[in-house]
Amino acid sequence: MNVLLENLLSPMVLCFVLGVGATLLRSDLRVPQDVYSALTIYLLLAIGLKGGVALSSAPLAELLLPLFVTLLLGLAIPLWVYALCRRLGKLSPANSGALAAHYGSVSAVTFIAALSFVGARGLEAEGYLPTLLAVLEIPGIAVGLLLARMNSARAAAAAGAQADEGLGRALSSILTSKSVYLLLGGLLIGALMGEAQFSKISNVFRDPFNGILCLFLLELGMIAAARFSEVRKAGPFILGLALLTPPIHGALGVSLGLLSGLSVGGATVLGAMAASASYIAAPAAVRVALPEASPSLYLTAALGLTFPFNLTLGLPMYAALAVWLDGVL
Repeated sequence: MNVLLENLLSPMVLCFVLGVGATLLRSDLRVPQDVYSALTIYLLLAIGLKGGVALSSAPLAELLLPLFVTLLLGLAIPLWVYALCRRLGKLSPANSGALAAHYGSVSAVTFIAALSFVGARGLEAEGYLPTLLAVLEIPGIAVGLLLARMNSARAAAAAGAQADEGLGRALSSILTSKSVYLLLGGLLIGALMGEAQFSKISNVFRDPFNGILCLFLLELGMIAAARFSEVRKAGPFILGLALLTPPIHGALGVSLGLLSGLSVGGATVLGAMAASASYIAAPAAVRVALPEASPSLYLTAALGLTFPFNLTLGLPMYAALAVWLDGVL
């Protein structure tokens, strides 16, 4: 309970709530779009750089098992989310694939918040975790899109070349999207320059990180609150998917993380990654490959419900589970 209260009173959560309040109270508070884009670029590049620096000194043998379980999560989660949406939710192939892509991928902001959360509690987390973030970002989206296109009657009626072109454009948009490009680019730069060179710019990319994250979450709170009005339209299935699957995915991520050799802090972060839903890379890819899918479903679920849940309640849950399992396993 103390951990939960501390998280709810953390600067990150309070800034997010401040943003939510600004929208609900119809304040004229606005973060200029250019500033929001700059904050996004800074955060993604910073975690890429720091991850690359840690990667440069990490033994390859230490990375293999965590990389394997992360890839396994990225492939398995969209498969079962798609089946759940089709069988229980009775959703169309396009909407099922869109939701599978969002929940199979990862929220970079949830990852950043999880790193800050474990760091604030004195838990060590492996420095190469941004590598796992990059690995988890792409497969889930690809699997979700493939499932939708393979099972859509409309796609089956279309010419094969036409379907392949749409899927190819979608996969290309994932690899060249801002989040993936900055993460992978930052990882490469950080790995090449190492700690000695990074120390020369650490006062820009390490020290102000948490403060800039608070500004970003202020804006994200306003964006998330704008989708609250659509929650009632989403229906009970979407509510259940957005609020009940994160703890399941989080528990799976924490368990596999500990079994793969990650520390308690690292397993907590992997659990948060598995529990999250993408709302940056996935929407861009879905708009290209599945234009018939409904944004009111996948954006409301990912940004309006799952992200606030993980930020406020999920992170303390995954940390507590990691501490408990570490004493059992």
